[in-house]
Amino acid sequence: MALDRELLEILVCPECKTPVALTPDQKGLRCATCRRVYPIKDDIPIMLVDEARRES
Repeated sequence: MALDRELLEILVCPECKTPVALTPDQKGLRCATCRRVYPIKDDIPIMLVDEARRES
């Protein structure tokens, strides 16, 4: 089951408040501003800064 489209439209990065977008593999949500990727586990986005990884 994929993330609900309406949910994706309202989710923002908890650090910088920029909207997030699905990664190409659909296993995370990426913030374009601070370049954090928040994981999606069992179809639930984990929107915690401590759980995010930084892309280089």
